[in-house]
Amino acid sequence: MSTPPTPPLQVTAQTIDEAAIRVAEVATRTPLELNARLSEATGAQVWLKREDLQPVRSYKIRGAYNLIVQLDDEARSHGVVCASAGNHAQGVALACQRLGVRGRIFVPGTTPRQKRERIVTLGGSDVEIIVVGDSYEDAFRAAQQDAADTGAVLVPAFDDPRTISGQGTVAPEIVEQLGTAPDLLVVPVGGGGLVAGISTWMRERHPETRIVGVEPTGAASMSAAVRVGRPVRIDDVDPFVDGAAVGIVGDHTFPLVRDAGTEIMTVDEGHACTEMLRLYQSDGIIAEPAGALATALLDAGLEIEPGSTVVCVVSGGNNDISRYGEILERSLIHQGLKHYFLVSFPQEPGALRRFLDEILGPDDDITLFDYVKRNNRENGPALIGIELASHDDLAGLLARLDDSPLGVEQVPPGSPLFHYLV
Repeated sequence: MSTPPTPPLQVTAQTIDEAAIRVAEVATRTPLELNARLSEATGAQVWLKREDLQPVRSYKIRGAYNLIVQLDDEARSHGVVCASAGNHAQGVALACQRLGVRGRIFVPGTTPRQKRERIVTLGGSDVEIIVVGDSYEDAFRAAQQDAADTGAVLVPAFDDPRTISGQGTVAPEIVEQLGTAPDLLVVPVGGGGLVAGISTWMRERHPETRIVGVEPTGAASMSAAVRVGRPVRIDDVDPFVDGAAVGIVGDHTFPLVRDAGTEIMTVDEGHACTEMLRLYQSDGIIAEPAGALATALLDAGLEIEPGSTVVCVVSGGNNDISRYGEILERSLIHQGLKHYFLVSFPQEPGALRRFLDEILGPDDDITLFDYVKRNNRENGPALIGIELASHDDLAGLLARLDDSPLGVEQVPPGSPLFHYLV
């Protein structure tokens, strides 16, 4: 008598409830905190689901552990392999360490050093970290090849029903902690595992809740999939929001998001940086760029009913302190406070003094001054960075530059030269 075929894996509210029992063995039941700053700004009750307080500082432990813990002894004997920009790798590393499973973890070269060091710390001798390529897709192809060559089990970061079900366990926790379903639930989106799991559970259990997924403008792969009706690869992914910088969403995640009627919106990377700084300075929360996407959306065009209950998922807090210089720079540019100019100065005494006295406003600050080269004896161009006290000061600065005899060219964001500055 033949063995009946194994039914295909699915993601349902039941699989998520079952996953919640498993992941409770390793994942923290993270706090749900009312945020006074965001509540006052929006006129709603804004709660933060603090997944940055997981043992691996992100929700990724939920999906990784839920998949690996279900492997039988035969599968475990071959070990596991994964690709990650950092957070999923930490989840896999901790799962391997807890379950005694060997793991090989492929990460792109853009993964912050802090995340690489945490992978090694969490996994110990049970994991090996391998740096390859410049993007998540490069690392994923290498992991796929490794699994094919060695027989190791591939643990996808988002595109597997077991991963999605594990990540979806955030949803029942939110409802249990809040005591009711929120009116609005805002979820960061990369490959779509978290939003697919949350959307699936909420659609079955509390379909009245509005769910909005938010992704970075420079890696809007779910938005692209929604437009064409299927996962589609986007070009020129901005790797800055490394926890959500995915070029194509999953074959499993997209239909779940689509069928749940989840709205997808985007937030500019600079806006996310501004919100990271607000979370740190006002709320004492260390969020990574992806972890600030949900709260950044609250003042980026999202319609919010006054008095409604809003939950934002702070998805991760793995941020390398060495990145804060770039984070501050991107934030200032986003707020219209930082500008760059190529200024051609006459090579004569007092030229710079006149620039300082006649063109700069009283609260303007030069943050960069670099002579590029001298074209001739009369003129020499300089690259100048100017920080304003208020974005309203820009009009006056530009007018004074236009009225001056200097040759001036503003360096706009997006130009090739700008990429060397930020």
